[in-house]
Amino acid sequence: MDELKDIEFLPDDFEFVHNQDIMKDEVMPDVPFWLDVWRRFKKNKGAVIGAVVIIFVIIMAIFMPMLSSYKFDAINSSEANMTPCSLHWFGTDNFGRDLWVRTWTGTRVSLIVAFAAIAIDVVVGVTYGMISGYFGGMVDQVMQRIQEILNSIPTLVVLTLLMTVLEASLTTIIFALMFTEWIGMSRITRAQVLQIKEEEFVLASRTLGASSFFIIFKEILPNIYSQLIVMSMMSIPNAIFYEAYLSFVGLGLTVPNASLGVLINDGFTYFLSYPHMVAIPVIVLGALMLSFNLFGDGLRDALDPTMKEM
Repeated sequence: MDELKDIEFLPDDFEFVHNQDIMKDEVMPDVPFWLDVWRRFKKNKGAVIGAVVIIFVIIMAIFMPMLSSYKFDAINSSEANMTPCSLHWFGTDNFGRDLWVRTWTGTRVSLIVAFAAIAIDVVVGVTYGMISGYFGGMVDQVMQRIQEILNSIPTLVVLTLLMTVLEASLTTIIFALMFTEWIGMSRITRAQVLQIKEEEFVLASRTLGASSFFIIFKEILPNIYSQLIVMSMMSIPNAIFYEAYLSFVGLGLTVPNASLGVLINDGFTYFLSYPHMVAIPVIVLGALMLSFNLFGDGLRDALDPTMKEM
């Protein structure tokens, strides 16, 4: 014991030797969810490029028809079939209509149809899927059989039949698109609800006497909205394609109205003589669909990074 009394401790006796080689735990600062999503999203260069292209196309579709001195349906036979020049940046069609204005007007129409159809699909599909998944049992079985019957008919067949019966208009196209597009949204929603409704916080709400309406929309929906956002973004290219397809085969909007499908159909007739008439709307359509796919993929990875490991 006397030897211990003679020991003298110096200030550096309890410091780590070779401190630089020792790994220390670091407490990371708390980052808000959406800030974390944004950080992951901007690391995906393809998704960022897709978002930039989408924003650019939307801005052009909104403002270019308003700023131009030409009208999308104005006929000028003296300037028919002009190639791109300083007066008409995209040239003119066989009736002398300015293709610059018609292209961006058609893009606006296609985007309106797509976003309107998807918005309705989200409401129908999410509501249908949440009711089916939450209540289960006989309710779920009946609702799923109805969905399977509708899904067994190819989408293009349903759209073609509806468009041959109904008068061609924006409202009709939106109605035709939403007739079957909600099924995919409903399936995703149902699968998420079946998983979430077994969680303890849902059981706690049910034990406390919360109504089914409250549990569905206040407890379950906030926990699955990120997947629904991604599904919506991935469905927009399909809606744009179907609208273009219907117009291309003559079942959608018709001349002098403008949409990307109408422009492609109108320019296809003169493809050998004036290839720019069909090439320009095809490029815009392809760029728009590719950009939404890239944006949707990036958004999915940002909202749920575990998807990369699957």
